[in-house]
Amino acid sequence: MPCTTPAFELSGDDEEGTPIFEDEEGAVDDGDAGATAPAAPAPSAMSSDDDGGPLPTASSSLPRRQAHVEAGPTKDTGEVTSEIIPYRQVQRDHPPHRMIGDIHLRVTRSSVASLAFFSHSAYVASFDPNWVNAMHEELENFERNHVWDLVEPPPNCRPIGTKWVFKNKQGVDGMVVRNKARLVAQSFCQKEGIDYEETFAPVACLEAIRILLAFAASNGFKLQQMDVKSAFLNGFIEDEVYVRQPPGFESTRFPDRVYKLRKALYGLKQAPRAWYARLKSFLLKSGFVMGSVDKTLFLLSRGGDTLIVQIYVDDIIFGGSSHALFFLGPQIKQDPKGTFVHQAKYARDILKKFDMGDSKPMTTPMSTNMTLDADEDGEAVDQKKFRGMIGSLLYLTATRPDIQFAVCLCARYQASPRTSHRQAVKRIFRYLKFTPELRLWYSSSSSLSLRGFSDADHAGCRIDRKSTSSTCQLLGTSLVSWSSRKQASVSLSTIEAEYIAAASCCSQLLWMKVTLSDFGLKYGRIPLLVDSTFAISVAKNPVLHSKTKHIDVRFHFLRDHYEKGDIDLIHVVSANQLADIFTKPLESNDFLRMKGPRRATRGGE
Repeated sequence: MPCTTPAFELSGDDEEGTPIFEDEEGAVDDGDAGATAPAAPAPSAMSSDDDGGPLPTASSSLPRRQAHVEAGPTKDTGEVTSEIIPYRQVQRDHPPHRMIGDIHLRVTRSSVASLAFFSHSAYVASFDPNWVNAMHEELENFERNHVWDLVEPPPNCRPIGTKWVFKNKQGVDGMVVRNKARLVAQSFCQKEGIDYEETFAPVACLEAIRILLAFAASNGFKLQQMDVKSAFLNGFIEDEVYVRQPPGFESTRFPDRVYKLRKALYGLKQAPRAWYARLKSFLLKSGFVMGSVDKTLFLLSRGGDTLIVQIYVDDIIFGGSSHALFFLGPQIKQDPKGTFVHQAKYARDILKKFDMGDSKPMTTPMSTNMTLDADEDGEAVDQKKFRGMIGSLLYLTATRPDIQFAVCLCARYQASPRTSHRQAVKRIFRYLKFTPELRLWYSSSSSLSLRGFSDADHAGCRIDRKSTSSTCQLLGTSLVSWSSRKQASVSLSTIEAEYIAAASCCSQLLWMKVTLSDFGLKYGRIPLLVDSTFAISVAKNPVLHSKTKHIDVRFHFLRDHYEKGDIDLIHVVSANQLADIFTKPLESNDFLRMKGPRRATRGGE
């Protein structure tokens, strides 16, 4: 955050400050000769990233004039030197730097970081050499990958703008491990049919990732994760696209020229598709086979050994020998007994973000006495903050099935949130305070049998009286997929609601069956456990069809797949219906039983 204490002041005899840029001939831009240190930018000049921290906009990222830094003594020499060094000299003295444009950069040298207080703040991108180096590193990647060519703009050219985005990359312990500067294209300027055609690129669903984790745990596979640096800069684009020169890095020789793109740029609408196409082509040429359903899964079999690659944009999971895995925010730990998945750090972060860190813990995410409706007479609350809370919790449901129902229920009221809705969301946060490190557990000794559970809450929505379908699917003892969603139509009976929920579960099981066939697993009849004998009868007994003809025909495929032998409908008592936790609020004892036993040594399962 901007500091009220002056961090950058005039020092010594240099009352005018030291410029950060020079002209090609060495002449310093006169600018404001008597300028003092830049003040903290006004709120209008700031933008925010996903973490809520203020970031400098492109217009303020690299000022033309810079004051000396008033720095304390270093540990080794007791002094810090600051001087103007032409960038070509930086290139000679500090390879592998390259000349970028016609820029001369001021470099502050010391044996340790001289701006420790601001060393990880995007606000000081103009001042801290770490951020300046991050921008140069980004543009060096452009040169290395031959991303663009500086050319004269063709007639009627409307180049796309670019801007700098700054972000701190943190490790699992919350410590900043890297200052990341990204030059992105302002894709809102792109015109369909002119700047791009196709934009679709497949993305791995979370169920596919959890299936991979369960399969790896059961077979004793070790997994590694790889984050591809500047992934989108590797994708070739077929469209003719021109972009403006990067803010702060314009060429003094050719200020009116534009860059013609050879490869994709972050922010372009076709960038994800271009990256996926190139990676897919490489894997297929290397002998990998793409999954029949999941197009982000690639497998290579050699001499009885199997190598698995799962792609999620620029994150890649592959078979290896690593003991630790960090992927997409969730923290994944492998040991000989199995695999643990959790988002403990993220849970603590959002508790702090929404000022719930000191709240009183609760043992369940929602009270059984709580009934949510539109509450039109209630006091309205900040819609932006409410949506931010819901969005943060929805991301957490990737590894927290115990809050799935409560979060999805509260998410229905984002259009016009009231005090009662905010209190329900705060109750979820208070539950997170009670169980911040709850973990999914994938056992290494688990079999890989496939089964599903389905349940429904008839007419549970107090606004439109639609029912809620809840399903979950297990691979052995590993929970790999779950859902809690409102049905598309009003059910006329409990039987109909249960039948529709079972059809939804059947659809997911069939998708998993085909996906697992790529892993070499074959299944016959898959058990689908339902706690309504009448719903099972509707699926099994054609005589009852006339009584349920009003049910949408798309749900009757449940009977078709039962007759084909793809699934086997089995009755289960309500006390053992695992999907019940996704249907309605439960009493504390029932909720803890459904959630599973806690393990003190591992933070819970």
